[in-house]
Amino acid sequence: MDLIQKIEAAGVVGCGGAGFPTHRKLSGTFEYLIANGAECEPCLRHDRWLMKNKAREIVQAMDAIAAELNIPRAVIALKGHYEEEAAALEAAIASLGSSVTIHRMESFYPAGDEQTMVYEVTGRVVPPAGIPAAVGAVVDNVATLYAVYEAMQGIPFTKKFLTVTGEVNAPSVLHVPVGTPFRTCIELAGGAKSSEYFVVTGGPMMGKPVPPEELDAAVVTKTTGGILVLPADGYHARASQLNVKRMLSRAKSACIQCSNCTQLCPRHLLGHPLEPHKIMRRMAMGGDPKDMLDDPVIQSAALCCECGICEVYACPMGLNPRKINAILKGELREAGIRYERKGDSWTPSPEREVRKAPTDKVAARAGVYRYNKLVIDRFV
Repeated sequence: MDLIQKIEAAGVVGCGGAGFPTHRKLSGTFEYLIANGAECEPCLRHDRWLMKNKAREIVQAMDAIAAELNIPRAVIALKGHYEEEAAALEAAIASLGSSVTIHRMESFYPAGDEQTMVYEVTGRVVPPAGIPAAVGAVVDNVATLYAVYEAMQGIPFTKKFLTVTGEVNAPSVLHVPVGTPFRTCIELAGGAKSSEYFVVTGGPMMGKPVPPEELDAAVVTKTTGGILVLPADGYHARASQLNVKRMLSRAKSACIQCSNCTQLCPRHLLGHPLEPHKIMRRMAMGGDPKDMLDDPVIQSAALCCECGICEVYACPMGLNPRKINAILKGELREAGIRYERKGDSWTPSPEREVRKAPTDKVAARAGVYRYNKLVIDRFV
């Protein structure tokens, strides 16, 4: 079998959240292979653990993919303050005689977003509603690349690296079989500090709440990136109680059209025609969202990456542009309406650099600053 066949046989999918089959993602011609080591979601640490402890395997996987697909540039993108991780990767590159290079980014959110990372590394803007392949790039998470390394050894992708942190006694990086119950993972991290807590799967910005009544049935999947154990009365627990009707009612009554959500939107800053404040304005006019789907402004919701900057960090009124965009995206999909791209070039905002959201400030607004400052070296 060639490398792509081995990856398919091992069942490797993207570990960064989307879960797209890796063998399909690598089908094409590329100029850049980019390893995503930003781990931009606050609190998560398993990608950093991998870069420190499995650097050689990650570089070997990149070399193999680049050789198989004739990709001339292989780059590991990570944050500049990941000094130990960068040192481990540089040592691996040197010992292997690899041509892989390292690109250091600022600490901002969402640095790990594929389209943001492609621009940071290549200077090329991925078209609206497009994928990195449109500008000659393919991006794989470092955990995905480790799974590719294991696939090269004939090892199937049946175990997942993830972070368990928050209100637990021993925040940890775990490597557990797919199907492991969340409650078992929490116990492996020393157990919860309190009998009452709220769980988010993923990171604090893009993660999904796990309703208490569903926690017993929740298990690790190939795309589980983290298990956050948070206070039962905290921001995430309160936000999970908002239903669609209430979110729309708040949008209609409280949006002040300050446009902060647009000014700080990563997609808008890349030059994409996404302006969340205009979507909120349309929603404030009332009416059923299903009756507004032919409006180009409403259709632009399809460009939202759902990073959460707008609602967690930008909005002074505590509104939910991200969730409303997600609702509209679902309605557009159900109606079979695809975003129709106009134009063939997009220019990033000249203010993009000064409008990047610092990770620590984002973590503070999300109520997880103290967890984001934890050093997590414990591995189970």
